[in-house]
Amino acid sequence: MKRWLAALTALTTLLLGQALPAEAAAGPPPRPPAGPAPDTSLTTHTYTYANTPVGQPLKGFAPYLFPGDDYGAKFPGGVLWSYFALNEVMKDPSSCSVFDWTVFEKALDEAAVWGRQLAFRFYVEYPGGTGSHPGNGIPPCLNGKATLRTNGFWGTVSPDYDDPDVVAAFVSFINAFAARYDDDPRAGFMSLGLVGLWGEWHTWPYDRDTADGYPNLMPSDTTIRTLINAYDAAFDNLQLEVRYPGLAGAESAGIGFHDDSWPYKEWRGNQLKSMTLPRSMNGWDDAFTQIMLDTGTENRWTEQSIGGEARPEIQGSLYADYPAGGGQVDDVLAATELTHISWMINQTGAGGYSPTDPKVAAGVRKMGYNLHIPQANFNATAGSTFKVGVTVQNDGVAPFYYPWTFVLGLRNAAGTVVKTWDTNWDIRTVQPLRIRAFPDWNTSEYLDFGRPVNFSANLSTSGVPAGSYSLVLRVRNPLEAVTQTVLRNRPASVRLSDYTIDRWRPAYPLSFANANQGTDGWVNLGSVSTGGGTCTGDCTAPTAPALTSTGKTSSSVSLAWSGATDNVGVTGYQVYRGGTQVGSVTGTTYTDSGLSASTSYAYTVRARDAAGNLSPASNTVTVVTDAGASTGLVLDDFDGSPAYPSQNDLGKWTGGNCFLDGGGSGVVSSGALNLRYDNCGWFGSDVGVDLTSKTHLVVRIRGASGGEQTHFNLGLGGSTKLFADYTLDGGGHPVITTAYQDIRIPMAANGISRNSPSQLAMGFWYGGNSTVSIDEIRFE
Repeated sequence: MKRWLAALTALTTLLLGQALPAEAAAGPPPRPPAGPAPDTSLTTHTYTYANTPVGQPLKGFAPYLFPGDDYGAKFPGGVLWSYFALNEVMKDPSSCSVFDWTVFEKALDEAAVWGRQLAFRFYVEYPGGTGSHPGNGIPPCLNGKATLRTNGFWGTVSPDYDDPDVVAAFVSFINAFAARYDDDPRAGFMSLGLVGLWGEWHTWPYDRDTADGYPNLMPSDTTIRTLINAYDAAFDNLQLEVRYPGLAGAESAGIGFHDDSWPYKEWRGNQLKSMTLPRSMNGWDDAFTQIMLDTGTENRWTEQSIGGEARPEIQGSLYADYPAGGGQVDDVLAATELTHISWMINQTGAGGYSPTDPKVAAGVRKMGYNLHIPQANFNATAGSTFKVGVTVQNDGVAPFYYPWTFVLGLRNAAGTVVKTWDTNWDIRTVQPLRIRAFPDWNTSEYLDFGRPVNFSANLSTSGVPAGSYSLVLRVRNPLEAVTQTVLRNRPASVRLSDYTIDRWRPAYPLSFANANQGTDGWVNLGSVSTGGGTCTGDCTAPTAPALTSTGKTSSSVSLAWSGATDNVGVTGYQVYRGGTQVGSVTGTTYTDSGLSASTSYAYTVRARDAAGNLSPASNTVTVVTDAGASTGLVLDDFDGSPAYPSQNDLGKWTGGNCFLDGGGSGVVSSGALNLRYDNCGWFGSDVGVDLTSKTHLVVRIRGASGGEQTHFNLGLGGSTKLFADYTLDGGGHPVITTAYQDIRIPMAANGISRNSPSQLAMGFWYGGNSTVSIDEIRFE
């Protein structure tokens, strides 16, 4: 018997005892407000629409990830799918807080080899296993603690999901996984999993319908709500999806949904009805969208992703009669438009569909986002600065769900991009222009929703030689950072074989529906000339000064410079700290005050003449202010009391994994925690106290080589950033040197919640290898 037959009654029986509100549809979502209009004082450039390639990141078909399989021979797409048993990462029989991520790391990297992100689910019971993953996924740390039951129908071992030890183990996994992978560019979508058969949140036929003689093995609503809330609280970035919109807590959590019977029509009692579309469109009462309508969650797609699995019975014939469907294939177009699905598991289709099949191509392009640039606004001649506006619209059924970065650039006649600018444009704000209405809304069939979004930026041509260029744009896929070199430099425990790494190919570029986009992902917006203006008067800039530091205290740095000359005369100097101007003087000295103790600051100076010409920047001088008195609430000073790994100075849990010393945890010596890493490592220290009376997180740290601030992220209180990206007082950013320094991070300014700080975590998987030594972590 195949697993999908369980769907016949699983949802209906799961929800027995959970009375869903009738006719609770939310109705049409509120339309986003109109943003700024294009700047019509600039020249308008318009572009022709063209179909995108069928292979796009984070959308389309997801075949199963089988190590060694050739995904270059399958239908193009941006996602691979895999299951994992929970006990493959929770192996320690004595602790449910120790994790070995090896099997998951290898899967993420193998998906990246094929230029795709991974969608996945962790389970504890999978009938028969997957062939490469075990059927019983219960972690050994629960042995002798949780009551184990048998699902005799499927032959699985089912833990008592309401047992406090089981709940605690699941929450421990959720928090540790989020701390490590919430921002990992290799992770695409996470199906919540853990509970029930295949991690699908049902235990059919051992469910809440006990009239059939089978006992109930489902968790209570209290447990379900606890787990869903734990997921919701732990993750800020990774898109989460749960199978059933009617689960307790799902109605209010920031979590998307996953339709495992998309878009199937099922026989029951001699009636053939939809498992995806609502009653008003000949759907069953437990159809996917009907449950969303019943719980008022039919618009969840506007912020959270919707995924699914094409029912295995119809995967091979899904698009044979597109768009209408036929037989047990439902109306595919309607199912796409009303679920707003971005991706689906489709093993058969991914292996059998032709990329040139027009019906399949149309169906895939309709899924998820479909972005188009109809116009841009900029002038053909650029001065030292110039303004660019770009209009983006979405002709798909869903937004793009991740904050990937728009990049503008100048490409020369040889095809080389010689200058780039990262923007702060938020691609997630480009919502679908039109959406399909449910008949239950009693409106017209299609409604205007999103709007074209006009992004703009002021760009500097500093350092660009005079000449003619093409202004180009692309969206950076963060998977680009996972190169062959990175994969080859992984630690031996998680490194893929040379055979697999040799099959690496670039990540799929996010493609716009534009005829002016190349296969490299760059959209050609038009021609721009730089340096073409005529200068009159004094056109010569001063020469660069030579900068030195003449002194420092715990709160100030003194600077002096010399050497700047000008054809007419130097009239003043501008002083910069971390790229931000902090002073303007006519003399050749400056003291920068109000600084933080034990903190690194980088300075440059530029000379100015009477005509306003600025010299090139001086040499950079980096100064570490003197140490101040150690005060505040100490999280851990690594003095050996209490011992690490175990507890920190707040009496909370602390530990690590994947480091090269201390069995993966790192080692404490000379009163400091030494973390030696090679693109792998996770450190966590629970906080769990109110910090509203504190303003700064202070990390006293040094590196073996200096510059390690780009090698790891730090997460606390809902904010996770690359350590180098935290903003310090005064506008600078952390710079780790070979000497200890107190790096003071203002919490409020960096979005750190001080009343619910949860866990401080650091992840070292950004391609670096070195050692950092942490002398103390405290709050002031």
